[in-house]
Amino acid sequence: MTFQKNKRRFTLSHLVLLVAVVAAVLLLIAGPGTRLDWWDFRFGFVLMRWAVYFALAGVVIGGLLLLVKNTRRGPTAILVTALVVSLATAAIPLSLLQQARSLPRIHDITTDVVEIPQFVAIVPLRADAPNPVEHAGGEVITQQQSAYPDIKTYETNAPAEQVFAAALAVAEDLGWQVVDQSPAEGRIEGYHTTFWFGFVDDVVIRIRPVDGSTHVDMRSKSRVGLSDVGKNAARIRQFMDALDQRLGD
Repeated sequence: MTFQKNKRRFTLSHLVLLVAVVAAVLLLIAGPGTRLDWWDFRFGFVLMRWAVYFALAGVVIGGLLLLVKNTRRGPTAILVTALVVSLATAAIPLSLLQQARSLPRIHDITTDVVEIPQFVAIVPLRADAPNPVEHAGGEVITQQQSAYPDIKTYETNAPAEQVFAAALAVAEDLGWQVVDQSPAEGRIEGYHTTFWFGFVDDVVIRIRPVDGSTHVDMRSKSRVGLSDVGKNAARIRQFMDALDQRLGD
């Protein structure tokens, strides 16, 4: 009888570990599969959701089994491993979900909300994008100003020509694909592809002299998705910080 009980616990322990591994695999393939065009990004999100379901199941069942008395050392190690894998797997998408819920569902961020920088060369590349190239204005601007009050025009005393060269160098250093550059218009356009899901976000940088100084504005807009989970604002901050450091050298 004791042998049969231990054997059952051992089998359940391995089952919990299998559930944890399945959850981890679903999470690991959700992004790369989308990036490689194996499936639509929406299906990638479905895989992430099921990864959470399996991971939580692993946590619950594994935790209950650990509470069973007289669990052998082998099954205990397996259950602990399963719990660690499950918790790590669930933590990633759940943290992203929490972040998404704490931010407005917008995907178009600009430093200048009055004279919004316009895409030119990028427009044909967004022909099939679910999100239109035009800025929605109105409520989107209100939500942006509330969530990201620090996203503003960058001002410097450096001449526009120097700023343009520095901005172009920063864009390339950040790994953006530069689509067009026009020193005469003070405009740089490009896009950035995110690492995990391969989402494409377009950027336009506008550089112009204003009253003896140089103003740098930037707009970053996602091609798909309702919420960018703060990625576009973060991209603008990263660019402006790098530009400031380069001009300060």
